[in-house]
Amino acid sequence: MKKLLLWAFGGFWLLIIGFYLFHSSIWAPARGGTVKMIANGNIYQPYDRTGLGPDDCTATRIGAKATKPIFQNTVHAIRAASEAQADMVEVDVAPTKGGKMVLFGDQDLSCRTDGKGTTGDLTLEELQKLDLGYGLTPDDGKSFPLRGEGVGKMATVEDALGSETKKPFMFHFRSDDPKEADQLLAILKAQGRNPVTEGDGFYGNPVPVKRMRALVPGIWAWTAAEGLACASDYRLAGWIGSLPESCKGGTMIVSLDQQWRIAGWPNRTAERMEEHGGHIILAAGQDEHGELVGLRNWKQLESINGSYKGWLWVDDIATVGPALVR
Repeated sequence: MKKLLLWAFGGFWLLIIGFYLFHSSIWAPARGGTVKMIANGNIYQPYDRTGLGPDDCTATRIGAKATKPIFQNTVHAIRAASEAQADMVEVDVAPTKGGKMVLFGDQDLSCRTDGKGTTGDLTLEELQKLDLGYGLTPDDGKSFPLRGEGVGKMATVEDALGSETKKPFMFHFRSDDPKEADQLLAILKAQGRNPVTEGDGFYGNPVPVKRMRALVPGIWAWTAAEGLACASDYRLAGWIGSLPESCKGGTMIVSLDQQWRIAGWPNRTAERMEEHGGHIILAAGQDEHGELVGLRNWKQLESINGSYKGWLWVDDIATVGPALVR
């Protein structure tokens, strides 16, 4: 009886080991190419993120050494992100009064500019008279070292497309207005840009993201909640060789510290996602508000599985980009 139990116990573990090896990345084809970086926020003034909410003003949190006149969502910042080896540049889009669309991420203009209200309250001409460096202060309002440096630098979507970066864009919808998807797509078409062939992505608020999917079937459009749900569902389904419905044609978001929990990571996972038209993004994690946190220093690169060839969500491309290349 004891011998039979030992054989059963040994057989059970052999089955588990065999099952693991069958669904592991070992037997999956190696992925070609290299890791690809998404420059979240393009390039911006560094700021203290402690206790920061998704809509809190960051202009009052810049570091004391942040005196270089480069401003987020401007043509200068897009080019700088590209030069820092970004493979895709994330930009925030917002409508203006009069039907234009600019690159701007704050809910309120008064956070970092000398304007008031939202971008939708002003025309493009009025917005381009504002100073993007007006509210940036490293010492709670005692000094404003970049005031006057950001006048006239508010960029449009057309400006971004004409920035000669030759890289795809990740367009970020911050509002819940589905019409922004129609507006953005109309601008892209008018500029002769096909977002599918160019490899552009669209994410953010679920409402315009859903609308974008309806307008262009098969386009890369996603939300952080969907990406995290896909990864959660796959943690179980992946070990039985299945890709859950939440992942098919979708986006899987994996945190650095969760790679070991993903079945067949990274090659088998990538193979399954690609078979169903999906994408994978590897991020540093998420904050208490559910917002994605990207890589911010070179040491985090050491945590990436050496076989991973998918997308990286990078918050500080100026630091991480050159480090990854090295």
